[in-house]
This record gives sequence, structure tokens and C-alpha cells, in this order.
Amino acid sequence: MKFIFWLSCGIILYTYLGYPLLLILLSQKKGGKDTDYSCAPFEPNVSLIIPVHNEEEIIGDKIQNTLSLDYPKEKLEIIVVSDSSTDRTEEIVRRYEEEGVKFFKQPVRKGKASALNLGLQEAQQEILVFSDASIFLAGDALRNILNSFADGRIGCVSGEDYIPGGGGEGVYGKYELFLRNLESRTGSIVGASGCFYAQRRSLCEPFPEGMAPDFFSVLKTVEKGFRAVTEQKAKGFMRSVKSPQNEFERKVRTLLRGMTTIFCFRHLMNPFQYGIFSILLISHKLVRWWAGLFLILLFLSNLFLLSSIIYASFFWLQLAFYALAIVGWMGLSRPKIFRIPLFFSMVNLSALVAWIKYISGFRQEIWEPSKR
Repeated sequence: MKFIFWLSCGIILYTYLGYPLLLILLSQKKGGKDTDYSCAPFEPNVSLIIPVHNEEEIIGDKIQNTLSLDYPKEKLEIIVVSDSSTDRTEEIVRRYEEEGVKFFKQPVRKGKASALNLGLQEAQQEILVFSDASIFLAGDALRNILNSFADGRIGCVSGEDYIPGGGGEGVYGKYELFLRNLESRTGSIVGASGCFYAQRRSLCEPFPEGMAPDFFSVLKTVEKGFRAVTEQKAKGFMRSVKSPQNEFERKVRTLLRGMTTIFCFRHLMNPFQYGIFSILLISHKLVRWWAGLFLILLFLSNLFLLSSIIYASFFWLQLAFYALAIVGWMGLSRPKIFRIPLFFSMVNLSALVAWIKYISGFRQEIWEPSKR
């Protein structure tokens, strides 16, 4: 039992502490700095694609936010694609057609990938920017995310999505951004912000159903020999998901699509061919997705080691942590002391549920935007 305990403990520590330390060492070896393009503005023609499904509550504000961005209007094509919305989304979007907003609708609901593919067919420009309706961009976000493309080696750029006051989700999001920025300095990130990222049109291929579009874009970019990076100055802001149950369901959907995607690109996990990127991909995705299993093994193995004061103390710490998570789930109190354990537990449990669905052959086809 001690072997299982310490093996589980080691894997969990590597996942959440060891991997960030590895990234810090690798980024220092690479120089530790991102390229600064602020002195060389780059203004390519760009198509900004917004996929939507029943977003009547926020789509008007989203379009106004997009129209207000600091970027030459003659170089910006705004495309809204409705995945067969049944509310007032179409009516609201069409009010902005005179301002250059283009609207397309899928008559039958097919999912986010299909909606994005319709946007790809209609997009006319050299750089594509994908942005969900739920994220509102800073005025200079579009200009900043596009500056990176001045470097011909860069094929995909991720923006940064922030959740002000988002509790566990906000803290976890900051941790993800921290990892992504370190990965960017080592060469390439392994995943982009699904709410806000950009890709060269020449590298963008139709999105397969059941895969995570942002993850697919990054892996396709690396596969073709280009870098995928972050741009910390390209900021967007969104609200947290309304309830823990909704967040849990969103994570399961996202992880299931991620698992489907990574196994389609499993050749990228060959370190003899893709070097450091393979290590990052395995560490950030596969190892992280299995952390929930090792948390369970850690807890169960600890049950057989209670005769030692050290192991007993560790067991009660685990028990207290999960008790805080349960209180957070019940909604009895939502300070960070409850929300952070709740979100941590929920993320790892959702990964286990996603694995069960993936192994059983279930695939996520229909897209359901999270309500924030």
C-alpha cells in the first residue's frame, strides 16, 4: 500500500507542481522571454468568426464589443454563424448587417464544429479569429493577438480569458494561463483558449465533429511545423458558469472532446519526432486527465496506513479538503475556502467521467454553450 500511496502522491505532485517547475526550467533555457511585437504593428486582413446557439441574452453586447475594437474596419470581417438557434439570436444579429456584420444560419442543428466550418467557407481573409459569444474583448485585444503573426513561424495564437471574481474557476483559469505562457516560451503551447484564439487561414482545416476546435487547431499547427503561442496582451473577460452542476457538465464535454482529439493526433506524443512538445502534451493533457484516478488511489491506500501518525494526519487533511468541496457543492457557502476545493475536485472527477464515456465509445457531437 505504501508503494501505491507514494506512486499516487508522486504523480499528483508532478501534475500540479513538478510540471510547472519543469516548464520554468525549460523556459529559462530558451531565454525566458516572449517575442515583443509592440514596436512593429501588424495589420493583416482578418475574419472574426463567432459561433452561436441561442445567445439572445448576450449576442447584441458581443457584437457591439466586437465593432468597438481598435482595428481598421476595412480590414475586419465579422461573421456570426448560428447553429440553428431557436430564440431571437438571428433577429438581433441582423440589426447589425448595415454595419458590416455577416450572418449565416445552419437550418439543422449540427454542433459547433459544423457551425465553425460554415464560417470557414464564408471567411475571405488571411487570418481567422475565433471568439465565443460569452467573452468580451479588451479594446486592443484583436490588434495584440494579430501582432504575433508578423513572425512567419507562428501559425496559431491564443488570447487570454479572465474570469473576474470567478472563485475556483477563476483561480484554475489563472493557473492554466500560467502554464500556457510558460509553454509558449519553450516553443509551442499544447492548447489554446477556446473562447478566443487566431490561426492562419492556410493552416486551418475543417473541424471534425466530436473534437475540441481550439485543441485541434493547435495540434494541426504543430503538426505542420509551425509554432502555437500565447499573447498575454490579448485579453478577454467573461463571467463564471452559473452553477457547479453546469460547470461539471461543461468540463465533461470539453474533456471528452479533448480526449477524442489527442488520440487522433497520438503521433505527436512521440518525443523522438516532436521532442519537448511531446513531453508537454503528455504532461499537460494525459497525465492531468488521469490525476483523478491517482487521487482516489491515494485516498484508498491511505486508509490502510492509519497506524502511522504521518499517514493518519495526511488522511485527515484529505478528508477535510473533500469536506470543504462537498459544502461548496451544496451551495451552503461560497467563499474561496470552499470554491477552490470544489473546483479542484470537480475538474478531476469530470476527467474520470469523460474517460468512462470515451472508453465506452461515447462521443460528444452536439454543442451546448455554457450559460455564464
